[in-house]
Amino acid sequence: MYIRVTSRKNKDHSVVKYVQLAHNVRNPKTGTPQAEVIHSFGRMDELDMDGLRRLSRSIQRFLGEEPTLFDDKVPELRFISSRPMGGTWFLDGLWRRIGIDKILGKRLKDREFRVEMERIIFAMVANRALAPSSKLGLEEWVAKKVAIPGLRELDVHHCYRAMDFLLESEEELQHEIFNAVADLFNLEVDLLFFDTTSTYFEMDEWDDEEFKLQGHSKDSRPDLPQIVIGLAVTRDGIPIRCWSWPGNTSDMSVIPEIKRDLIGWKLGRVITVADRGFSSEVNLRTLQQAGGHYIVGERLSAGKPEVEKALAHPGRFRSVRENLEVKEVIVGDGEARNRYVLVRNPAEARRDAVKREKHLEKIRAELTRLKELDGTAHTKAHCRLNTHITYKKYLKMDAKGNLKINTQAVKAMEHLDGKYLIRTSDDTLSTEDIALGYKQLLEVERAFRTLKTTLELRPVYHRKEERIRSHVLLCWLALLLVRVAEVNTLNTWSTLRSELDTMHLIEHESVDGKVWQRTELTEAQKRILFLLEVPEPARILDITLQKG
Repeated sequence: MYIRVTSRKNKDHSVVKYVQLAHNVRNPKTGTPQAEVIHSFGRMDELDMDGLRRLSRSIQRFLGEEPTLFDDKVPELRFISSRPMGGTWFLDGLWRRIGIDKILGKRLKDREFRVEMERIIFAMVANRALAPSSKLGLEEWVAKKVAIPGLRELDVHHCYRAMDFLLESEEELQHEIFNAVADLFNLEVDLLFFDTTSTYFEMDEWDDEEFKLQGHSKDSRPDLPQIVIGLAVTRDGIPIRCWSWPGNTSDMSVIPEIKRDLIGWKLGRVITVADRGFSSEVNLRTLQQAGGHYIVGERLSAGKPEVEKALAHPGRFRSVRENLEVKEVIVGDGEARNRYVLVRNPAEARRDAVKREKHLEKIRAELTRLKELDGTAHTKAHCRLNTHITYKKYLKMDAKGNLKINTQAVKAMEHLDGKYLIRTSDDTLSTEDIALGYKQLLEVERAFRTLKTTLELRPVYHRKEERIRSHVLLCWLALLLVRVAEVNTLNTWSTLRSELDTMHLIEHESVDGKVWQRTELTEAQKRILFLLEVPEPARILDITLQKG
């Protein structure tokens, strides 16, 4: 490691010298040494060269790279602090690779902001993915608990201004970010899946009562005001667009808006994928009247005649993927015609059988114990077993009022092992796409779970509608980065985050200045960065000279 001076000649023939900290590395092609710049200090005539040389020797001594390790005259580097930097470095690299920094920068260039709004927006997104907190908590997180490239502190008021800007540009930003992600990762967008969720509020008062209305709560909290959030995701679960609506919005009423919003997005079909709770005839008719096709799950035990016919339909299953077998079934004619796909997962069937046998073993043990009881103890145990939320479906009472295993019900359950029934309104979809489409509902629901748990969409600390909608946008951006990372590394975000968290930025100080150095990278960290084409951070990330 050494001080390197370069010269540049100006048009007036004057020469300006610039100072750099460099070290030699061997060129892998030629085998000859060449200089690699570690840090650029700027113009020589503006620097304290003596202090710079001492600081350079201090760094050499600390790293043990030169004989100055035993030179007592070299000022020591003192440890000041250590902060996690792996998660923010990775997310920032992904952010820049997608081009979100440039997309935001293009829209910010004509705005007269005194602070770097793009960095503040990134900090809020990274906070969602790494350590969700309120905007007030974000101030302390940035200042004391994490190292964010290009940002050492922020003010909460700047966060609110950044959120307002984000909402102003919502439509264009989402479209441009989608185009960037689709091009970069070759997303399959011939078929998109849409679903909604709700999130509730526990605040005593709020400013926009119309936005936070009460409605059907998917969190089982109908007593609290809420908003409804929609997500459109690709086959791989990449969220390409989000929406937010008042809390009493129904799934069917938003379909026309979604179709309008996605005009010009160069997409294929947008299919509403719904779970079994949505499959009433009224809901499905309303959805089709709104101009949308659906893939919806049917309850196998609902007793509907169409479902019974579909389950009893002859024919063989066809394997389309590992542990995914399908059989197409058409029930009815004309307006009463319904298209079903019966799906069987052999691995799931085995798990269902094992789980049921464990339940039956416990029931047999309880039935044996019942025979040994009498009086009040017998009555209580009998009632407890007969009303058990899991076990009661396996039981029936004989003519004498004694509980026994319902062998007919058990056989019916065996027939349904590993199976689920899907209904669709789209005759152009292949059976494979229908089956995979319903499986994709699990990805949408997983995305919602990630929003509500990993990214902590709730609690929402904002009172104004525009801030709530901006908060949802920030969570969507965080979810986008998280899902891109998961899909490209084949790992969960919790695993990635845990590994990256061990990469720290260490701050050292001497009488001549400060040095910021990263910890050594693990092989796992190197692989994560490699898979997403994020460059490894330099060993020394910054150096500042003591002024005066």
